[in-house]
Amino acid sequence: MFYYLWYYLGADYTWLNIFRYITFRSFLAFSLSFLVVIFLQPIFIRIIQGMFKSGQPIRDDGPESHAVKVGTPTMGGIVIIFSVLVSTLLFANLDVYYVWLVLMVFLGMAGLGFADDWLKIKYKNPKGVSGKIKLLTQASISLLVGLILLQQAFPTFLNVPFFKHLAIPLGLFFVIFTLIVIVGSSNAVNLTDGLDGLVIGPVITTALAFGIIAYLVGNVEWSKYLNITYVSGAGELCIILSAVLASGLAFLWYNSYPAQVFMGDVGALALGGLLGTIAVIVKQEFLLAIAGGIFVVEAVSVIMQRYYYKLTKKRIFRMAPIHHHFELLGWPEPKVIVRFWIVSLMLAIMALATLKLR
Repeated sequence: MFYYLWYYLGADYTWLNIFRYITFRSFLAFSLSFLVVIFLQPIFIRIIQGMFKSGQPIRDDGPESHAVKVGTPTMGGIVIIFSVLVSTLLFANLDVYYVWLVLMVFLGMAGLGFADDWLKIKYKNPKGVSGKIKLLTQASISLLVGLILLQQAFPTFLNVPFFKHLAIPLGLFFVIFTLIVIVGSSNAVNLTDGLDGLVIGPVITTALAFGIIAYLVGNVEWSKYLNITYVSGAGELCIILSAVLASGLAFLWYNSYPAQVFMGDVGALALGGLLGTIAVIVKQEFLLAIAGGIFVVEAVSVIMQRYYYKLTKKRIFRMAPIHHHFELLGWPEPKVIVRFWIVSLMLAIMALATLKLR
């Protein structure tokens, strides 16, 4: 919205030219998102506590120390989604269809997560939406993204880090690859959401890394200098990622140990889907696996545990996802969380470093 003030009135009011700059609008999106979550989250917590006294059901097979979490309100991700949506609509250039594509995935995954959380709370059932329906819905949303990009003649090759001129042509398989990235990212972030403040830390560091990447990819000079694929309009995704970064920081104020509110699937599925979609648009899918390495490890630990147990009736980890394994090894919950944050920050820096190491 504010972008159009400059577009239509900049000639008469030159001070409005400041809204031309992505950096300035990203700062505004950051500031607004932070304030929205800081002020609205306590109100939301009181509303949810009034509606549902029991809070989010805690898995029966989880660590015994998690019994104290019973009654903690959930679906705090709704406030994050609201803040990101408002900031994006106010400060992004809405003529760039990438913005709408990301918001489509963001809201679609949020709707799925909301249904899942609602069923869990309403019927006190930790399972929520069935796995098949959840996967089918995620796949449908992601497939639509791939088809839209393909229809818009979006480049379908896959960039490989550390190599200057290595790009793998995907052709029509690009649609399936897009599905894998977005669905995988959405579920991986959701699986990481198991301890107070654990998931929002890597979301913040990954959003920061991809905010920088989106700016570079959307700038002709920087993309040429770094020898990365230029994607016209990708810079506008900085506004979305700045809002995610700020709302994540503000949410951590209430979600840090011991948590006053949980994010819920409504937030985790949406944020994971958003990051996956942006990774596809900026042509840096491999860097999502690096910057979001914590999400990858969490998801892989669940897959390994499940299939190894089916084959051998034995477990690789004491409990999956892997953050529970470390809890059962005797690590206090805050230590698990902070150490995962440290690793996540280092991975984000590593992902950014690959842009130059080619």
